[in-house]
Amino acid sequence: MAIHDTQLKAGVIGAGVFGGHHARKYAGSGRAQLIGVFDVNAERAGALAQELGTQAYTDMSALIEACDAVTVASPAMAHYDGVKAALSAGRHVLVEKPLADTAARGEELISIARSRDLVLQVGHQERFVFNAMGVFDIKDAPRRIAARRMGLRSARNLDVSVTVDLMIHDLDLVMALAQAPMTGLEASARKIFTDLPDAAEAQLTFADSFEAHLESSRAAEALDRVMRIDFDSGFLEVDFVAKTFINETGYDLNPDFADDPKAKDSLGANVNAFIESVLDGTPVAVPAEAGLAALAVAREIDRAAGV
Repeated sequence: MAIHDTQLKAGVIGAGVFGGHHARKYAGSGRAQLIGVFDVNAERAGALAQELGTQAYTDMSALIEACDAVTVASPAMAHYDGVKAALSAGRHVLVEKPLADTAARGEELISIARSRDLVLQVGHQERFVFNAMGVFDIKDAPRRIAARRMGLRSARNLDVSVTVDLMIHDLDLVMALAQAPMTGLEASARKIFTDLPDAAEAQLTFADSFEAHLESSRAAEALDRVMRIDFDSGFLEVDFVAKTFINETGYDLNPDFADDPKAKDSLGANVNAFIESVLDGTPVAVPAEAGLAALAVAREIDRAAGV
């Protein structure tokens, strides 16, 4: 249901780090008007609103009512409530990953969005990096993926496991590149400084013999985010931190992808794509069904690891 208007009236639920990023993107867009921000921490919402010259809302429903669309960038366990409230009010939603806290709740949100013909997009930003590189244009099936996503110890996102916090980015890319159903999964996890897993490993197998080995930690000594994709013709190794790659495949990929706006500012590209989908009716860049697929596997990994 495209709005076909000149500007999108947008709001942001959550005034933390990512909520601030989304709010700044809306505020700086010529195609959006930032109506306001909401956070359960009124002081934090007020500070962000003052910075951007917009309104701080103390009632989430009031913000939703004033907007055409909202970004939900609250803590992960609160995503479901914010997304459901917005969709039920007939508003389009861009939700930061994960889509919801459980796959069943993710399915419920998708059902609401479909029934009301609303855009429901998930913030898997690494997809925009792969788009800038041209990886999704490769027609051949990968044979193996090995990825490690190591983050520094932080006080953020501790309401979910490292699988749902960090590994889910690589899971989304794996599921997007897979050309056959998943047939098997093995996993292990460790608690380091929270009551939920802070480090995890998973081995996924698929019907066409494709396999993926993923490692994630949020207690690493250094930031390290690397993915290697093996094809029959050779391998591609991507460094998401340095925004560089080694291409031994023979495929024509963009060596200057780091300068492409989609990779240079993937969050901004995500927001712009959302605005275009709502205003112009363009295909949703990261549909909720993709977010659900990554979330479902993340939760399977947690269960397999005994979480």
